[in-house]
Amino acid sequence: MSTSLCEGCFRTIDEIRLWSQSDDVAKRAMWVQIEQRAAQSLS
Repeated sequence: MSTSLCEGCFRTIDEIRLWSQSDDVAKRAMWVQIEQRAAQSLS
C-alpha cells in the first residue's frame, strides 16, 4: 500500500518539512495526528 506518509514516523512530507519551524503547540497537534495514524496502521 502506497501512502504519502513516512513509514517510520507516520508524518506527511509537509509535516516533516514544517517540524523544525513549528512551535510546541503545533508539534503537539501533529503528534495527535501521528499517534492516530500509527494506531490505524497497526489495526
